[in-house]
Amino acid sequence: MRVVIVDGYSDEPSGLGVPPYLDVYARYVAGAIWRHDPYSQVVYLTIDSVRDNLDRFLKAASRAQLLIFIAGVCVPGKYLGGEPIKLEELKRLPLMVDGAIKVLGGPAARFGIGMEGGRVARLPDEVEGAFDLVVKGDLEAVVSDLVEEGLSVEHVDPTRRRKGFYEIRDMAVRGARIVRQHPCYGRNLIVELETYRGCPRFVVGGCSFCIEPLYGAPEFREVEDIVEEVKALYAEGVDRLRLGRQPDLLCYQAEGVGDLEYPKPSPEALERLFRGIRSSAPLLKTLHIDNVNPGTIANHPEEAEEALKVIVKYHTPGDVAAMGVESVDPKVVKRNNLKVEAEEALKAIELVNRVGGLRGYNGLPHLLPGVNFVYGLLGETKETYEVNLEFMKEVLRRGLLVRRINLRQVMPFPGTRMWEVGSSIIRRHKAVFKAHKTKMRAEVDQPMLRRLLPHWTILRDAYVESYGKGLTYARQPGSYPVLLCCRSKLRLGEYRDFFVVDHGHRSVTVAPYPLDLNRAERRLLESLPGVGKRRAARLMVNRPLNNLEDLRLILEEDLASALVKVSTIA
Repeated sequence: MRVVIVDGYSDEPSGLGVPPYLDVYARYVAGAIWRHDPYSQVVYLTIDSVRDNLDRFLKAASRAQLLIFIAGVCVPGKYLGGEPIKLEELKRLPLMVDGAIKVLGGPAARFGIGMEGGRVARLPDEVEGAFDLVVKGDLEAVVSDLVEEGLSVEHVDPTRRRKGFYEIRDMAVRGARIVRQHPCYGRNLIVELETYRGCPRFVVGGCSFCIEPLYGAPEFREVEDIVEEVKALYAEGVDRLRLGRQPDLLCYQAEGVGDLEYPKPSPEALERLFRGIRSSAPLLKTLHIDNVNPGTIANHPEEAEEALKVIVKYHTPGDVAAMGVESVDPKVVKRNNLKVEAEEALKAIELVNRVGGLRGYNGLPHLLPGVNFVYGLLGETKETYEVNLEFMKEVLRRGLLVRRINLRQVMPFPGTRMWEVGSSIIRRHKAVFKAHKTKMRAEVDQPMLRRLLPHWTILRDAYVESYGKGLTYARQPGSYPVLLCCRSKLRLGEYRDFFVVDHGHRSVTVAPYPLDLNRAERRLLESLPGVGKRRAARLMVNRPLNNLEDLRLILEEDLASALVKVSTIA
């Protein structure tokens, strides 16, 4: 059997599949097909590769018996590594192929298509008409049934969900080899690992806007199953992993799940998990996490601290514990059943700083919090924006570090309380949100970046990704990487070290480390802290520069001493 999988990318509260990330959908589906027939030909294509070479897609799809599209952005963002599939593409591309059974899966099929914050998500009828099967259940389970039924669409239930994680045990292992077809393979690929599904706060309904409680009671994967998947991925050459596919990693196999809104973390379970991963993949270059519920930390500070220490013990530096604070306006917190009040959120941020604030070998602190805000929620007023801004200023005043601040507009999905409200509150506060975003970036983000990454900080092993606006862009692979902008044209696809020379609102300007002062172009020299146009001209006129004394004759003592530490003449 010939199968083509088109990955239109997914981005959910739990799970990211936009390059360089690879989420679980394509891997599980490929595993389901190979479990049925190990000799099936499975072609994996990203939507960006389809755009770049439409003929290749059409040729492969025309020979396939099964054509599967994966799509769904539930948490809107801006992406450097790829552009999620557009609504028009979901309508057009399947209709260009004859013969194959066409299947749509992922969050788009289950919850609807959301392309940007502030707009209600839905799956238009014209998209459904382009597919033979729209899977509102678990894609890998339905595809497995479809293959076993000889591709007879009439004999499968598109709403079927897996009966338990035992169903995907073999699929996850068999599907690991699909990674070799990903365009980021061998470069900066990061594979998402699933630890459990469902939100522990489902017992109280969860947040008003979130789709995670719709999965029902949390169900955990066994440590042994996750470790076996890691072994398979590692054997295929994967050396960067993220435990990102769960709403709160601290609740993995926690005590009281199903009864308590905030179960008690189990450091012992996390120890078994992380130790097992490290034992199976000892030379991992990246092992990061994603979501952590600040309410779990606030309600169980001692257990949460021990659990975070386990993570720091086994992970790699530059990690981010993303916290869905959403809002600290008491009215919004209450009406939307959010997780924490302002003081509780501050305590959670402080605890993560205390455990993970030590700077690691790659130049970044080991583990820092990320903070998510969501706007357009019930009870929101113009004062909500002021309260949230003041909260982040207080984080600054306390000397705490935050890796990134996400400001999102709610994307209402069917089944959530916000579905009935829609985008009315967002439309009302459209201008307020825009002004708030500008203030947050200028008054909090930029000062935070200066504190996090001071001038001359050396950042190691950043992957050079793309060009734009006279700059070369690079990032250290991992959770929420800081964008590095270099004013020199560098070769793409390489790993390099850099040092920080300036700060934007969401990115930093960098120079290659070590810097060859005798060959660096003028605009790069001018970007160095304290150098500028006149000093850059003096450096160029006095080349070749051979030692610190040469620099002292041209520059002030402090500047010469700082520069020699990051240059090849040191």
